[in-house]
Amino acid sequence: MADYMTRRKALVSGLAMAGGLAMPATLRAQEATKRNTSSFITQDWQDHFDTLGVATIVADTTSRVLHYWNADGSDYRLYPTSVPKTDELTKRGYTKIVRKKVGPDWTPTASMMERFPHYSYMPPGPENPLGTHAMYLGWPAYLIHGTHDTRKIGRRSSDGCIGLYNAKIAELFELCPVGTQVRLI
Repeated sequence: MADYMTRRKALVSGLAMAGGLAMPATLRAQEATKRNTSSFITQDWQDHFDTLGVATIVADTTSRVLHYWNADGSDYRLYPTSVPKTDELTKRGYTKIVRKKVGPDWTPTASMMERFPHYSYMPPGPENPLGTHAMYLGWPAYLIHGTHDTRKIGRRSSDGCIGLYNAKIAELFELCPVGTQVRLI
């Protein structure tokens, strides 16, 4: 009997070390969240801008995090994000927030309609892919916005925009005036 228990323990240990297959799904999700959180690459605003302006955002599509600094640099915050699905959908460079909207409506772009002909206009609400708040960038059809689908955060899941949890976009929305400088890297 003791020999059987030893083999069983060895089998369970081997499965656990082989990628956590023996772990319940909730524990695997917690482990993935820890890995995502710890993989944020630290950014320094001086590496991207000469001044902080009215506020500054650096959205890092590699580590899937948005960095925020207020005008005097005393408030620095990190927000986990969703990022574009592919490099072709990813716009990189400098822009700024040109408009903000609580309860945005959504109209698919022409390129989205080519790929997904069933898409159609969506008014504000729980099914709207822009979530509860949107900050429009100087580039047409590129936004920093919320999402009702929390599974998207930390993943390549957008058609070009930067997505945040609804609670986090509401917080960031209050912090960022129109004119906030933005860099997507």
